[in-house]
Amino acid sequence: MLLGAIARKLSEDAKTAATMPARTVRKWSYTVRAVRRGELPAAEVLKVILSTIGATLVVLALLFPIYWILMAALSGSGSSLYTSESFSLLPSNPTVKPFIWVIGDLIVPSYAISAAIPFTDLAFVVQTPGVEILDASDYGVDRPSEFKRFLWNSLMVAIPTVLIAMSLIVPAAYALSRRKFLFRRKILFVYVLMTQVGGGLGVALLIGMYALYVQFGINDSKLALAVYYAATAVPFNTWLLKTYMDGIPVSYEEAAVVDGAPPWRVVTEVIIPMSTAGLATVFIFVFLTGWTEFVVAQTLLGTENYTLPVGLYAMVDEYSIPWARFSAFALTFASPIMLAYLFAQRYIEGGLSFSGMEG
Repeated sequence: MLLGAIARKLSEDAKTAATMPARTVRKWSYTVRAVRRGELPAAEVLKVILSTIGATLVVLALLFPIYWILMAALSGSGSSLYTSESFSLLPSNPTVKPFIWVIGDLIVPSYAISAAIPFTDLAFVVQTPGVEILDASDYGVDRPSEFKRFLWNSLMVAIPTVLIAMSLIVPAAYALSRRKFLFRRKILFVYVLMTQVGGGLGVALLIGMYALYVQFGINDSKLALAVYYAATAVPFNTWLLKTYMDGIPVSYEEAAVVDGAPPWRVVTEVIIPMSTAGLATVFIFVFLTGWTEFVVAQTLLGTENYTLPVGLYAMVDEYSIPWARFSAFALTFASPIMLAYLFAQRYIEGGLSFSGMEG
């Protein structure tokens, strides 16, 4: 249900983006004609143009570090765009070899699937074809990075983090928003307090947690790390989703109860569908907790279980940094995050509006 709603909104966003150039041209043609007829002051149009140019310059300034990292990766050597002799916006000999090094081989091996035929010594064998999408050796890359292993480890941490955290956040947010029970206000106060002081206790908590994990022998466990991430993500995201649910009128629930809907159907068919933007926002925040965290992962995990942030840091040598590969690795690691924010910006804004009737 939630994924279907997100898919429909993404489809609407895609259609809007596709028709945006034509709508922009029509809008400006109407504006020009209105100025010529004297219906619209030219000063107002000039203000809009200058504001647009200013906003564009600010956005370009914010995006320039990403552009700089991209050019460092494409240079192949990680060299700077600026030298004492010249300044260039593009590398002299661009190459995608650092990205090939990061991604490595993309080959689906061939498999033989066999099934024995009953009451005979025969077997039915099917050979699946192998598919070669990318062979790094074709680009002169003999020893690709371990990005795919780091990616798998990150997914094995982030996915359980989301599952555990969301299974606690949704019922807790609904209970704090709709139910009256003993110590409700005190529990809510503790939730809000944890969102504010949790970071200040980080170092002390990390030391104690590391000692506890080592004592129980789970210091190199991705699942144990996911449990920790889920625990740290619950307070803030519960408060966030609770605040969003507060904006949903109680009358919708009362109408469902009058129609004979049991409590679980009220939640699944009224509250959750109307909390789509809030749920999407919380989902992204929780996922990013398990996807991007570095300090705890580096402290607890061994080399074989390194996640992407720790794997990126492991590239830093004591005396040198392979800037081209480092930049390519960083951009590949950050790409899913940037795409998630690009496509989910509308839902994040709706989820942070603190009203279930908006977004």
